[in-house]
Amino acid sequence: MNQEIKQKIIKICDEKIAKKWDNVWLSFYAFFENKNTNPELLMEVAKWWIEEKKLDHFEKAVKIRKMI
Repeated sequence: MNQEIKQKIIKICDEKIAKKWDNVWLSFYAFFENKNTNPELLMEVAKWWIEEKKLDHFEKAVKIRKMI
């Protein structure tokens, strides 16, 4: 994944953790807007999430942040 999406993932994880502490769960869809404006990047993150890391649909934000 490129550095831009990694930074966005970290930012969103930090925001969610700040609001709901360390018990907040996220899907990889949390890092994208409701519109599919960049399907290639969405698939890249989905592949990392599902195939490479073998994560469940929802994972704790602190775990995702640590992995990035």
